[in-house]
Amino acid sequence: MGRAFEFRKERKMKRWAGMAKTFTRIGREIAIAVKSGGGDPAYNPSLRLAVQNAKTANMPKQNVENAIKKATSKDAENFQEVIYEGYGPNKVAFVVETATDNPTRTIATVRMHFNRNGGEIVESGTHNFIFDRKGVIKINSEGQDLEELELLLIDYGLESIVQEDEDIMITVAFSDYGTMLKGLEEQNIEILSAEAVRLPTVVKNVAEDHLEAIIKLIDKLEEEDDITNVFHNMDMSEES
Repeated sequence: MGRAFEFRKERKMKRWAGMAKTFTRIGREIAIAVKSGGGDPAYNPSLRLAVQNAKTANMPKQNVENAIKKATSKDAENFQEVIYEGYGPNKVAFVVETATDNPTRTIATVRMHFNRNGGEIVESGTHNFIFDRKGVIKINSEGQDLEELELLLIDYGLESIVQEDEDIMITVAFSDYGTMLKGLEEQNIEILSAEAVRLPTVVKNVAEDHLEAIIKLIDKLEEEDDITNVFHNMDMSEES
């Protein structure tokens, strides 16, 4: 994934510098997972993943337990996942994932940022051909033989496996994401992080004079609590 992945990781680390906002987003992720599959992580893969993400972000265990408890109460907020699509400057395609209890407020906020930063919202599904949804999982490489691991994980839908420093990065189709997570658990392989991403199948070359505006739009979107992920197809190859 190279520069594109490093760029995304850098953006995430920047966002995670504000821990309060990070914990708010993870709390919403937990709430959605509980709503769809119950409050017991042992029987809810989505909740297990949310808890893993909380651990990766150094969210205190007590905060996680409180979020689960709150999500299972009768007064739980009704968060839902809503996806918005748009074009930024230089016709860079964007997909914006949100977790919101008020879609009317959220779409108004998303539209405002696009309009103010040289972009526009487009109809849902417009970018289906531009992005592939994948699961990206990082595991501990200690004691692992990469070739043996590759053979083992093919049965769980493995698409690619790459050694990156002391970790191993695994990529699967989104349809196999849950299967791979379950398989890693069954094989007692430590999961360091996991996320569903949207990787561009078509990249857009960006003129130098548009780059700052695109970065500004990404920043503004990522500042919003309702927004959980921002994906784009700006060319992030080493040569660009």
